[in-house]
Amino acid sequence: MSLSTSLEERHALICGASSGLGREIALAMAAQGASVSLLARSTDALEDVATQCRAAGSPQADVYSVDLEDREALTRTANRVQDLGGAPLILVNNSGGPPGGPILEAEDEDFLSPLRRHLFAAHFLVKTFVPGMQRAGYGRILNVISTSVKEPIAGLGVSNTVRGAVASWAKTLSKELAVGITINNLLPGFTATDRLRSLKETVASRQDKSPDAVEEAWLATVPEGRLGDPRELAALAAFLASPAGGYVRGQSIAVDGGRLNGI
Repeated sequence: MSLSTSLEERHALICGASSGLGREIALAMAAQGASVSLLARSTDALEDVATQCRAAGSPQADVYSVDLEDREALTRTANRVQDLGGAPLILVNNSGGPPGGPILEAEDEDFLSPLRRHLFAAHFLVKTFVPGMQRAGYGRILNVISTSVKEPIAGLGVSNTVRGAVASWAKTLSKELAVGITINNLLPGFTATDRLRSLKETVASRQDKSPDAVEEAWLATVPEGRLGDPRELAALAAFLASPAGGYVRGQSIAVDGGRLNGI
């Protein structure tokens, strides 16, 4: 059994790859030699990431502009991915979270839209690509969600609910997938991304504070005393996608600088 961290001759499909954590995961996997298929809505941003992936070592980097909530478009894209790059053996489910706000203010569609983007799209992609993983005897499914699946975050009621649903779905799948196919959840803490900057500004406005004051309050709960670097989570994703990560299965792993209180 190989314990290599190389991803050579592996094809990885990364959702939400145009920026933030998705972009860094794509680059980390490219640096390990994976061919990558990059999905997001922004074609221009994806092309830039694809260029960087090739420079990092990826032998092939293809881009696909698609909205994960559009099932017909996603179906066409999944078919194209398999036709052009072969069945992906690594699937990274990743997408921007829903807007913040108290859960009592949420309407039905406020839940349904992110459920389509996160849970339903991930389930569709897994059902589409698992047969190829079974034929290869190798598969890695990674879901980028949130520490809120362990400790709900105040003011993110819809996100807490949707992320929790994805975590339960993944744990259930971990018991059903064939030998050699693993699924795990990555739980980023306060990480320096555009998404966090936007959330910080929203919280600051709602609490009538400055963005710096909001960040200072956040960091007071983080033993490492700083925001996470997206590359730190990406490095873990690349490891879990590799042969060396094959005995980690059905886990929700926090990359949060020690913020969570649970054991």
